[in-house]
Amino acid sequence: MSSKSQKHRDFVAEPMGVKPVKALPGIGDTLAEKLSDKGFDKAYTVLGQFLMMKKNEKQFTDWLKDICGADKKQAGDCFCSLKEWCNSFL
Repeated sequence: MSSKSQKHRDFVAEPMGVKPVKALPGIGDTLAEKLSDKGFDKAYTVLGQFLMMKKNEKQFTDWLKDICGADKKQAGDCFCSLKEWCNSFL
């Protein structure tokens, strides 16, 4: 799949560190604000949720839709980037 965004390539290219939640592909300013309001202000907090859901795509994307109103594409972009990041770093 060569259509990955620059944001995706940047995200999966380096360790998580303390990146803000809006560094996650699929998460823009509006969704980032909604996630931050619920305590998910850093990318690693969303990664933690992803791992607690055992990397289950349906469960994670449904959670993202419920918690911040992400659409199918946004949730899918976020899922794919976290999955690829885990494959590289975990």
